[in-house]
Amino acid sequence: MIFSSVVPLFILSVLVFCPLIHAQQLYEGKATTNCSNTGDSVLGYSCNGLNRTCQAYLTFRSQPPYNTVASISTLLNSDPSQLSAINSVSEAASFDTNKLVLVPVNCSCSGNYSQANTSYVVQAEDSPFLIANNTYQGLSNCQAVQDQNRRQTTDIFAGEKLNIPLRCACPTKNQTGVGIKYLLSYLVTWGDTVSAVSVKFGGDTGRSLEANGLSEQNAVIYPFTTLLIPLENPPSSTQTISPPPPPASPPPPSSPSPNSKKSSDKTWVYVVVGVLGGIALITVLGIIIFFAMFRKNKNRSDPITVPESVEAIEKPVKKKLDEESQDFLESIFSIAQSIKVYSFKELQTATDNFSPSCWISGSVYRGLINGDYAAIKKVNGDVTKEIELLNKINHFNLVRLSGVCFREGNWYLVYDYAAKGPLSDWIYSANNDGKFLNWTQRVQIALDVATGLNYLHNFTSPSHVHKDIKSSNVLLDSNFRAKIANLAKARSAEFALTRHIVGTKGYMAPEYLEHGLVSTKLDVYAFGVVMLEIVSGKEVAALYTQENMNLSDVLNDVLSKEDGQEILRKFIDPSMQGNYPLELTVLVMRLIDSCLNKNPADRPSMDEITESLSRILTTSLNWESSNISGYQFSRSS
Repeated sequence: MIFSSVVPLFILSVLVFCPLIHAQQLYEGKATTNCSNTGDSVLGYSCNGLNRTCQAYLTFRSQPPYNTVASISTLLNSDPSQLSAINSVSEAASFDTNKLVLVPVNCSCSGNYSQANTSYVVQAEDSPFLIANNTYQGLSNCQAVQDQNRRQTTDIFAGEKLNIPLRCACPTKNQTGVGIKYLLSYLVTWGDTVSAVSVKFGGDTGRSLEANGLSEQNAVIYPFTTLLIPLENPPSSTQTISPPPPPASPPPPSSPSPNSKKSSDKTWVYVVVGVLGGIALITVLGIIIFFAMFRKNKNRSDPITVPESVEAIEKPVKKKLDEESQDFLESIFSIAQSIKVYSFKELQTATDNFSPSCWISGSVYRGLINGDYAAIKKVNGDVTKEIELLNKINHFNLVRLSGVCFREGNWYLVYDYAAKGPLSDWIYSANNDGKFLNWTQRVQIALDVATGLNYLHNFTSPSHVHKDIKSSNVLLDSNFRAKIANLAKARSAEFALTRHIVGTKGYMAPEYLEHGLVSTKLDVYAFGVVMLEIVSGKEVAALYTQENMNLSDVLNDVLSKEDGQEILRKFIDPSMQGNYPLELTVLVMRLIDSCLNKNPADRPSMDEITESLSRILTTSLNWESSNISGYQFSRSS
């Protein structure tokens, strides 16, 4: 009787714990980047290895100031001699920016979690989130940093020394049984897949899926998270190099011809023709070079033109350059590898000599380059900081800079073309000329803007503040997906105070206007204003019912009164003609209200906003597909 009851219990325990036996860890995905998620599972990898300590490996992408063997080994508490050896460089070496670096570490159990330990001295404007996701790029997370340092809040102070647990693990008994000796904690980046990363390091995709508790049906991975790659041998520096494109296959050899003997007899004829042709070509080139040198001497006073390649830039420049042109050449030299340098003639051709028919607005023209439309913006002034920033970032919701040109003191910036133009053309009821956005499109656009700002705030190093978020700086592509434009005023969030107030009236946060306080919460406030415009269809100036009235007061009138729903219906953009879910609209209005909080500390982060809007968008799509006319009215009546 006892045996009969024990057997089912044993079978049940095997079924329950079987996944845990085979899976090294459970991949937590975006949960590790959400500081409000305090579950034990995000604090680190479980200490379930065969050994309590082992040799493990991390990856790290070099970023100044952590771009040398010495600085990376100090940051990650790795032996510099081992780090230099595994990356096949000297101990004094520096790495190119974004170079994937292998980092050997000693991984050991600390309580219930497996980790490599290091320490970090807090800098000004640091937070657990920034330290974990910017400085350590996701090798740790904010929850683990707070737990390791026994913190109940996110408050940390400059100069304070924190213990940082790095995510690593040791092979389980099952893994060692199939020859796995090491686990690599790989930092996932945009476009990565489990299969591609496994192949990159000579691993097996099936074992990688199993090691992370993933499956072929559920194999989605996210940037700024770690993926464990089981390895039979230590990783090598050759695996961190992106492979060159495969060479073109040679044409198949032609089949022998019956006249091959006759052809071979005439080989001497081809040789003679080739020699004579070569002599003629050299003669023509000599004449061209002679006249080119003559023309150059004759036109020595011609205006300076920008060379179109790095090699041309490196040639001695004999003409005396003015200071601005010299600065341009130096800046172009550093970015010409990744951003195309156009000649002014190319841009003239693209815009039909900047014809009025190609004019978009201001100093922006539409151009046709290689069959694709581009937006070409003429700027007078120094835009090197904007170029440097746009050259470093790459995100779907930020307008991409594809090329530059410089002529006679003016910059010409070439951007991806946004076919639908600025958001302001679509949401201001007074001047949208029949253009219409439905509810779901509006929520998607808001989410796109929030996602772009979240990237600037939390995934650039250092983090950046846009400082001029407004409806006219949000552009829509052909699919009505939003992209943030005009990063000319964007600055690092390191600078806490400024006397140079720049921005657009109505979108600027109170603490910035009154005290010059700069933080990412500036963009949160401006984003709240943009969302309010998206919902109401009114410009920000029209939302103030009286002078000195705050936007938060406007919202309180809508959200706090007993007849708030009826007021809300009158407040919503009439062009939607009542086709919107009232319950979700209230949620959006409350989110806007939190963004417009007078106290910047009480405003949500862009990460929290993106999560809220993602849920609202999912529900909106379900509502849209339900095809139940008048659903929102029947629910609210």
